[in-house]
Amino acid sequence: MIAKAIEALQKGEFILLYDFDDREGETDLAIRSDAVSPRHILQMRRDAGGLICTAVHPDAAVRLGLPFASDLLRATSLGEREGDIPYDRMNHSSFSLWVNHRGTFTGITDNDRALTITRVAEQVKKSLNGGGHDFAAEFRTPGHVPLLRAAEGLLKQRRGQTELSVALAEIAGITPAVTICEMLDDETGRALSKKDAKAYAARHGLVFIEGAEVAEFWDAWERGRAGPQDVH
Repeated sequence: MIAKAIEALQKGEFILLYDFDDREGETDLAIRSDAVSPRHILQMRRDAGGLICTAVHPDAAVRLGLPFASDLLRATSLGEREGDIPYDRMNHSSFSLWVNHRGTFTGITDNDRALTITRVAEQVKKSLNGGGHDFAAEFRTPGHVPLLRAAEGLLKQRRGQTELSVALAEIAGITPAVTICEMLDDETGRALSKKDAKAYAARHGLVFIEGAEVAEFWDAWERGRAGPQDVH
């Protein structure tokens, strides 16, 4: 299944990415950010219903100056505290800034969010390829696209949807910026069950993959690769 998931990402298609039974137990719709269109935003908000976020490789986050939101809020009473995230062994979430591209109007429409997301991916690619980038010149904050900063070392440090999706992008050899959205259940108000997520994938001809398979493959891939993956 890993090969099918990689191929789908390379083609700019959605995959369904489940994390772990003992973590969030959630399935996200995931797609490479540089392929996101307004139709993809529509499908995520209509069929998934969670928060539409863009996960960014940690090296790109550093080069672009993207902080963890928890670092910005540490001096306030609103900062995350020890034990605030019961499913995660880290003491903070992966949230960074919420941004709009400066070419958007309100920033919330399908067109605006698609523009912001694809331009974020462009900045990630430029930063990792050594090209010129100026994040502040292109984006304003606060905005309507939450950015997620993957943990340093990716799955070695944290095994959330953020790291799983960016690890898959690395394996696929695409720009490591992936847009994800949690799938929610209209009836229960909870996360969509794994069974129902698999059924959705089957109905729509999409790949469903579990975090355990991604983590196992990524660990082996990391041990075997000779040097850094090129960004295409």
